[in-house]
Formats: sequence, C-alpha cells, structure tokens
Amino acid sequence: MYKISELAAAVGLSRTAILYYEKQKLISASRLENGYRAYSDKDLQRLRLIQQLLAGGLTMKECKVCLEAKVDRQLLQNRLKALDEEIEQKQQSRYLLAAMLGEGDLKAWHTSLDKLAPDAHLDWLTKQGFSEKEALRLKWLSKDMNEHDVYMADFMTVFEPFERWGPGSESDTQKALSLVAKAPDNILEIGCGKGLATKVLAAHSKANITAVDNEQSALDRLVQRFEQLGFSNRLKTVCASMTELPFTDESFDLIWAEGSAYIMGVEKALAQWLPLLHQQGYLVISDLVWKTDNPSQKSVEFWSQNYPDMQPIATRIEQMKHAGYRVVEHFSQSKQAWLDYYGPLGERAKELESEMAASAALNDIKHEVNICSQFAAEFGYHLFVLQKI
Repeated sequence: MYKISELAAAVGLSRTAILYYEKQKLISASRLENGYRAYSDKDLQRLRLIQQLLAGGLTMKECKVCLEAKVDRQLLQNRLKALDEEIEQKQQSRYLLAAMLGEGDLKAWHTSLDKLAPDAHLDWLTKQGFSEKEALRLKWLSKDMNEHDVYMADFMTVFEPFERWGPGSESDTQKALSLVAKAPDNILEIGCGKGLATKVLAAHSKANITAVDNEQSALDRLVQRFEQLGFSNRLKTVCASMTELPFTDESFDLIWAEGSAYIMGVEKALAQWLPLLHQQGYLVISDLVWKTDNPSQKSVEFWSQNYPDMQPIATRIEQMKHAGYRVVEHFSQSKQAWLDYYGPLGERAKELESEMAASAALNDIKHEVNICSQFAAEFGYHLFVLQKI
C-alpha cells in the first residue's frame, strides 16, 4: 500500500495531480483507520499506463475511454494523424530556425515569403541589418541571408568586366523612345545602373534627365560618362530606392524603367509611379515575360524560383490597363540583345570555373545561362510603351 505522497513520488506527479486522477475515477483510494488515503499497486500501474497513453497524445477523457473499454481504433487513427501533422509543423519550424542561425538553406523560405508578402519580407530583411540595397539583392539573387556576403562578392567578380547586368541594346532603347509621341522635357530613369540607356535617351532627346539608382558607384560612373559626352548639364543623379522616390506628383513627362520594375514588383511599380507623371505622360518599361502558353518544365522550375511573378504578355497588358495606362505599343527585345548578353556571360563563367568551382553564385549563373540559351524561345524581355490616362 502507498500513502499519497509515496504514490506521487513513485510516478513523478504532484499530490494535487493524484487527487485529480482520483476525482476522475481513474484510480481509487481506500481509507486507513486514521483516515489517510492508501493506494494499491494496481493504482500505481494504472497511473503508469495513463502516463503512457497521455504521452501518445490522448486527452484525459480519451485515456479513460481506453481504460474502461476496448480500444477505439478510429480514435487512435485520428490522434495519430493529428500528431503527424504537429510533427511536420514542428520540423518546419526547426528547419527555419536552424537556417536563420546559419545551419541550413533559406532559399525556399525566402522565395515563398517573397511571393506571399513581398513588402513585409523586404521590411523584415532591413530590420535584420541589411541595407535596402542588400535586401533587394537578397530577394532576387542569393535568397540566403547567411551566405549573402560571399555570394555577392562572387557575383560581382563574375560581372566585373561587363557594362550590362542583363540583356539589352541601344537599338531597342532608341526604338522604344521613338514610339513616345511627344518629345519629353523631363525624363525620370529608374534603375539607371551605369547609364547605358541614359546615354541613348540623352543622345536622342533634348530632355533633362533625372537618373535614379540605389548604387552610388553606378551613379558616379554615369556622371563620368556624361561629362565625357558633354551631356552633364542635362543630368541629375539621385541615390534612392525605387520604392520611395523623393519626387512630387506630376514632375515628369516620361518615366523610363528598363529591366528594373520586377525588383519591386511590376504591378506595384505601375501603381506607385503613375502619380509622378504629367497628365498624358509616358512610361516605358521592360519586363521578362512568357512567350508561350506551354513552357517546358525546366523553364517553369527555374523561373518559379527566380522570378515567380513572370507573366504572359497579355496578362501584363491587362495589369497595365487596370493601373491607369493606355498601351501605345509593345515589342519583344531583339534576339541579338539576348545573345550579346548570354554569350559573353557564358564564356566568362567558363573562365572562372577552375578558381571558383565551389561558388554558389557562379553555379547559379551557369545554370541561368544554360536555361536562357536552351529555352530562349519560351521567354524573354518585352518593352511596353504606356501613356497615363
């Protein structure tokens, strides 16, 4: 026989817990002559059985049912299913926490969060200590905050000799500008980089140009380029985020954005940039689009990771109309512009293979070159000339 304190010690429970089990009629004490409770070995073993059932995820009520009747298999199956779901959720939680501590890969998590909540994702990254420039790059390049510095250093090594960081050509820029019916007086170029398109805009218009980029070194290179060309009196550079442009409404009659809007999201860019245009002002924007309704599985897999918002041309046009624009004209970027970019990039990747064999950035670039060469007919950049209505 066990006193209540002895039984509690034997099963690792408190006195209060023992009294609760007794109240639930799961165990039954006898009374000694002095009025004290006494428990048998049967009560001890019954408590140990209950503890095992509770450890299996059953509730106290379900434990009582199992003790008093034949086991309900459906009950156990339901509890097992719930437990499996809980384990899966906890495994996901552990994976995320480990990755955030540098013990795993965060790429899939970043990709998913950027699709579900892009603004919150960007805000969270900046709160982790990344500058906005780094956070934007993290979203669309490394997707891994723990390896970001190494990844970006390798990325910059690969692209060091290149003027362009994406497909494009002066002839495509000039063609798009020619489709703007009214000669612009004030142009805002968003994401100007080193100024390859800016140079064309200056050469083929008399407009004052405000060039915006969040990379000061690129703006410095642009200033040097314009001084050499004799256009510096028409240039103003602003180091700022494309998501928070420091300009008043209706400041420009033409906004130019080649290959940059996707960083913040095309629909968001269309909405935020519209107020900056004069009435009947123009927006020229380029974006990567699907050219086929039935892309190959490899293409889909690649772009679902690298540009999940990529859309068919028709979808983009509907979004542009909905945002308050008239589509004046649109056309595909020239095939030569695509080849002139991916050809040299592929050669550069081969040059660096021996010294950067373990580089994640180089391997990602090689994979991109392969996809964009093999399946070039399925997707590509498209230029849209829009007018505010």
